[in-house]
Amino acid sequence: MELGNIVDFLENKVMLITGATGFLAKIFVEKILRVQPNVKKLYLLIRAPDGKSALQRFNTEAVAKDLFKLLKEKHGTNLHNFLSQKVTVVGGDITCDDLGVHDSSLKAEMWRDVDVVVNAAATTNFDESYDVALNLNTFGAKNVLNFAQKCVNIKLLLHISTAYVSGEKPGLMLETPYYLGESLNGTRGLDIDEERKIVEDKLKELKSDHNASHKSIKIAMKDLGMQRAHHYGWPNTYVFTKALGEMIIGHLKGDMPVVILRPTIVTSTFKEPFPGWVEGIRTIDSLALGYGKGRLTCFLGNPEGIYDVVPADMVVNAMIAAIAAHANQTCSETIYHVGSSVSNPLKFSTIQRCGYRYFTNYPCIGKNGKPVIVGEVRVLNSMSSFHRYIALRYLLPMQVLRFINFILCRAFEDTYKNLKRKINFVLRLVDLYKPYLFTKSFYDDMNTEKLRRVVRESGDEENVFYFDPRIIDWDNYFEHIHLPGVRQREFK
Repeated sequence: MELGNIVDFLENKVMLITGATGFLAKIFVEKILRVQPNVKKLYLLIRAPDGKSALQRFNTEAVAKDLFKLLKEKHGTNLHNFLSQKVTVVGGDITCDDLGVHDSSLKAEMWRDVDVVVNAAATTNFDESYDVALNLNTFGAKNVLNFAQKCVNIKLLLHISTAYVSGEKPGLMLETPYYLGESLNGTRGLDIDEERKIVEDKLKELKSDHNASHKSIKIAMKDLGMQRAHHYGWPNTYVFTKALGEMIIGHLKGDMPVVILRPTIVTSTFKEPFPGWVEGIRTIDSLALGYGKGRLTCFLGNPEGIYDVVPADMVVNAMIAAIAAHANQTCSETIYHVGSSVSNPLKFSTIQRCGYRYFTNYPCIGKNGKPVIVGEVRVLNSMSSFHRYIALRYLLPMQVLRFINFILCRAFEDTYKNLKRKINFVLRLVDLYKPYLFTKSFYDDMNTEKLRRVVRESGDEENVFYFDPRIIDWDNYFEHIHLPGVRQREFK
């Protein structure tokens, strides 16, 4: 693997980026435009019925954000002109042939000019409806590959996956591909086209029931996705359909150079465009905010367990370095884990400690206008202890309420139903995230380390395209960068 100057490589390049209003994709676009203003063109595929609607989404969901403030400072009133020259926003949909691009002249232009395709479009909901997840994460990936194969000057397809395609297996997860038909538990018969037929037949069956509502159909399709994932050894619909997407790309790529990037849990930016930028509240963040507001009475997890997280700007830098390193490598398929569990392990107890210090020094204000005093929270280190806790604190009182409600002619019916709904929601959420709360997996990053080494050896660009988690002081990052960023984001 050879690597020249990355910034020079980006000059005059034409890229197509799918899912361009997503968290990682926006940071990627901002970084390219900031470090190499002489990039020739970025085609941004955004889910929308037409170009005008897509442009409105890009302006609202990307350009208007703080994320673009350095570009705004650099270009001032000329930013609009700069973006109009460098960015072409395309309305489309990766679940459709030709990515839903209907303008034939625009398609011909893209097929003629695009050098690199970055597929960052996906649904990341763990229990997404199976039809939605399969269409986006699996067959959407196939459609992106088909589109890239029509680009006559294509140099690389970069596909963003997830490290958690490896499921719940303990031990060291390698940077190796999954092959068509392969399952995690050895169950035979996994066929992607058969999965599509199962989805179509189930939808047909559900819609034939005239009493079925949109909500009931959605719940049934969510359940189907979890059933199919569990049948083949994956913990949820998201990682199952992402694994299928990897398989189909690997099987159909032909001579096209492909890089599959598997990030772990992506958190707020470490340095660029500024520390602490985040969008959307991740599970780990919702727990932290609940604790800071005094609403969280316990944590579920192993205090000594290793949580694999990586700042978003490091993922983006790895994406750019991988593109520069692998463009034009015929027939290659390289997989990169971008995480920290091997290079710079983070213990759950560190997150706890940082949360306590941060919310002690910068307390939230309660509804009474007074600072919320946080204390040490009880940690439930197993699912059995969690279920005992829930049973004593919530299920038993709920059964008492149910009895009182019965003898008082349903006087507390709404209260009972509301409590039951909340408890069921928590139980489902915990079941979804259980594999990550008690994970014993570590993600080998040998390929990623090789990539870091060639970036190091290529000159002084290591400071621009940094993605070595060993430079992170986790206490400082969580207490002074991530938690302040998450809290600021909540009030936006």
